[in-house]
Amino acid sequence: MKQYRKIIAILTAVTTGLVMSSEFKSEAADWVLTGDQVKDLGAYKIMQPYAFTEIPEEALLNTKKAVMQAEEKYKAKKRKEEEERKAAEEARRAQEEAERIAAEQAAAEQAAAQQAAAEQAAAEQTAVQEAAAIQQAPVTATASDQTLLAAIIFCEAGNQPYEGQVAVGAVILNRVRSSVYPNSIAEVIYQSGQFGPAMSGWLDSVLASGGYTATAMQAAADALAGSNPIGDCLYFGCGNYGIQIGDHFFH
Repeated sequence: MKQYRKIIAILTAVTTGLVMSSEFKSEAADWVLTGDQVKDLGAYKIMQPYAFTEIPEEALLNTKKAVMQAEEKYKAKKRKEEEERKAAEEARRAQEEAERIAAEQAAAEQAAAQQAAAEQAAAEQTAVQEAAAIQQAPVTATASDQTLLAAIIFCEAGNQPYEGQVAVGAVILNRVRSSVYPNSIAEVIYQSGQFGPAMSGWLDSVLASGGYTATAMQAAADALAGSNPIGDCLYFGCGNYGIQIGDHFFH
């Protein structure tokens, strides 16, 4: 087998264009195959003695074919590796592009959401400011309007803290400013079913006798000037929800 491998090595060197040294040629020329070695080769019918300078054509062709096949296999492997490398690179670039687009879209959506939130907050703030300005805006009233307001404040909250008396006046003025109620102090106070003292006649008795207090008159003046401790509340009573001032809840 050792001699057989040596033959194959020589055949390969010849078919691949290798140039053997003179020493190697001399050694190969002197080396001949025995009868047993011929049997080992099997596929080649080499007669003894056989010099290595006379390589069978079939062996050359087979060796060349094997070399070419090995070369094609190697080239195919390199092509496959290159294709896989390019595919991996394209996949990486596509992934990076997708991530970039997604990041830009997310940033744009976030910016739009922030802008919308800011605009909504600004609109709400503006609405609050406008409402506050309306609620605190002084109401033009005659002396009789102020007296009537003082009388109803006295009837509804004469026994309440001063802030509670101003709050009752503010409720009446909020209704005057509202589009749901009448546009004057007298019409709001005497609107049917709204204020008990006006319905019972007590309010008219207080007005006729001047029974309201100086505190109620001052509370009416402050409410007309824009003092408003209860915001946009339109109602008050002895309930259990809203802004509590004294015994009253404003809502």
